[in-house]
Amino acid sequence: MELQDTPEEWQVVATTTPFQGNKTSVRTDDVVMPDGTVARRDYQVHPGSVAVLALDDEDRVLVLRQYRHPVRHKLWEIPAGLLDVPGENPLHAAQRELYEEAHVKAEEWRVLTDVYTTPGGCDEAIRIFLARGLSEAEGERYEVSEEESDMELARVPLDDLVRGVLAGELHNNCLVVGVLSLTAARAGEGPDALRPADAPWPARPFEA
Repeated sequence: MELQDTPEEWQVVATTTPFQGNKTSVRTDDVVMPDGTVARRDYQVHPGSVAVLALDDEDRVLVLRQYRHPVRHKLWEIPAGLLDVPGENPLHAAQRELYEEAHVKAEEWRVLTDVYTTPGGCDEAIRIFLARGLSEAEGERYEVSEEESDMELARVPLDDLVRGVLAGELHNNCLVVGVLSLTAARAGEGPDALRPADAPWPARPFEA
């Protein structure tokens, strides 16, 4: 058994887009099943995202607290954002998000992990980066609006975040996956053995 996800595409005999939003849409596909029957599948079409687990020299993670209306919660999260331009280099997008949300830059970048957030109902793919060698960014701070105008910023020890995840107190998927992945990497070959920041990403191909 090969323990690796593999691309595969079942035949679609009809497709519609019943909803088109500003950044995402909803698609309905009629998909041919292995037994020859046709099943209807509704799912959100998403441009993809990047997230940054930014770790400082004191082993603290840069986190944000932001209101998320669909779940009616203020969630502690790591900096993240959409891939606004098709084919955009995800590293460049991650660097932009770290600057815009935290006014921070990083000298060292690695790919921490790649995930599909909710593959049963959305095609969103997220690349989570590990950023180290943090320092204050130059220039003016990015002007925030809407939910981001109420955002809080903190630096929290990695161990505290792990405890919060396992206690069921922290729920943001990028934060959960990011802190547990870094903990696993440290228990294995170490963060320096992670993939380089420009590693291929088949889910969202990009130009170097």
